[in-house]
Amino acid sequence: MAETLALPKDQLIQQALVQMKTNLADNTWSDRQKLALTCRILFEGGHDSGLAGQITARGPTPGTYYTQQLGLGFDEISAGNLLLVDEDLKVLHGSGMPNPANRFHSWVYRARPDVNCIIHTHPVHVAALSMLEVPLVISHMDLCPLYDDCAFLKTWPGVPVGNEEGEIISKALGDKRAILLSHHGQLVTGASIEEACVLAVLIERAAKMQLLAMAAGEITPIPPALAKEAHDWISTPKRHGAAFNYYARRSLREHSDCLS
Repeated sequence: MAETLALPKDQLIQQALVQMKTNLADNTWSDRQKLALTCRILFEGGHDSGLAGQITARGPTPGTYYTQQLGLGFDEISAGNLLLVDEDLKVLHGSGMPNPANRFHSWVYRARPDVNCIIHTHPVHVAALSMLEVPLVISHMDLCPLYDDCAFLKTWPGVPVGNEEGEIISKALGDKRAILLSHHGQLVTGASIEEACVLAVLIERAAKMQLLAMAAGEITPIPPALAKEAHDWISTPKRHGAAFNYYARRSLREHSDCLS
C-alpha cells in the first residue's frame, strides 16, 4: 500500500533531499583534477573560443589560485599543466604565464569570500545574447538555478586586464552567482568547482533557449514563487556534485588524459 501519495509537497522535498545525501556519492578528484575536468567539459559544451576565457579556483593559501596557462585551449588543460599564481599573477608553481585577464578574478575573490571557483568564457550563444545588450531571462524550470541569480553589466568596460575592470565587474556581480557581460561573455561563480562548472554549462543553455524563444515570440515570465522554489530545489551541493560527476564521466570518454 502506498504511503506517500497523501503527503504535502514540502515534506516530499525534504524526504528527497535526505535521500540525496545518502545515495549520491561525492567524487574523490583533487581540485586540480576537477579544474582540468571542468575545462574539458566546457570545451565539449561549446565554451571554446580559442584562447579566450579563464577558470580559477582558490589555492592552498590565501591570495593564491589555480588557473590555466596562456597558450593552451580548454581541450589541452590537464591537472599537471595548471598554474598556481598569486594576486599579482606571479607564478608560484608551474611553467608558463597566466592569462593577464585573470586580474579581475582577484577582485571577485576579495569581494566574495563565499566564492571558491570562477569561470569566465565566451560561448557562442552567451556572446550572441551579449551583443543585444539585454539581460538573461529565466523562464524555464531547468534554468531556474540562475533565476534572480544572474546580474547584468550593460556597459562594456573594455579588455579586462586592468584593475578598473576588476572593480566594475565585481561590483556589478554583487551577491549573484553569475553575470552576463554585454559585448563580452559570461562569468559564473561557485562555492565549489562543481557548482561553478554546472552553472557555466547552464548559462550557455539558457542563452541559447532565450535566443530561440525571442526568435519565435515574446517570452512569458514564470511565477516568481515557483521559480524560487525550483532555484532552491536544484541548487544544492549534492545536485551540483551529481551533475558534475555525470558531465565528467561523459567527458572522460574522450579526454582521459586531463587527470594526469
